[in-house]
Amino acid sequence: MSAKYLALNDAIYNYVLAHRSNANDPVLQALQVETQNLGEISQMAISPDQSSLISLLVSIIGAKWAVEVGTFTGTSSISIARHLAPGGKLVCFDQDFKFTSIARRYWIKAGLQDRIDLRLGDARRLVAHFRPPYPLDFVFIDADKESYDSYYEMLIPQVRAGGLILFDNMLRGGEVVDPTLKNKPVNRAIDQLNRKLATDSRVQTVLVPIADGLTICRKLPSPSGDARRLS
Repeated sequence: MSAKYLALNDAIYNYVLAHRSNANDPVLQALQVETQNLGEISQMAISPDQSSLISLLVSIIGAKWAVEVGTFTGTSSISIARHLAPGGKLVCFDQDFKFTSIARRYWIKAGLQDRIDLRLGDARRLVAHFRPPYPLDFVFIDADKESYDSYYEMLIPQVRAGGLILFDNMLRGGEVVDPTLKNKPVNRAIDQLNRKLATDSRVQTVLVPIADGLTICRKLPSPSGDARRLS
């Protein structure tokens, strides 16, 4: 059977963007414009369709306690925090004061400043010592790619059964399969994690070809039981 997929062009992609709930959200649109004005680094932000998918997933599972590793200018954090259950909290880890200052401004515009706890510093060190008061429902990882697996191993014990862990940039612009580029350390690290997640008995995983590749992992129940209240 031939492969079934659709090659995107601008017309199709714009059609996709137009046919989403809240496609014209003023806060996210303004943030997108300000982020794009930063230049090439703006590519670090998640795409509008990723934003909508993340919001939908947070809502579907009724997430209340969430973590984000890598905040940049705040699109993903807004997409998560807006849809947390009442009383929910998103903890964000990032090391860049300049870009997260933009995020803070838009959290205020979105009325989310009380739902988001930003922790600045080396995420590898901060996440290693992070102990949430309750099992996590939702985790989004979009930081230094070579540390993805470390973040995964640090956070998965703290995620409840049925909770979600998402990773961005899991296709690396196609470099993970490019014979001339796949052996770059960052691409090799992502490829190794893709292979690991596909066979990891702790999770159910799908790699979705949206933007630069979004991996969605659902934590499965373990024989020893789910994550419990953490001290």
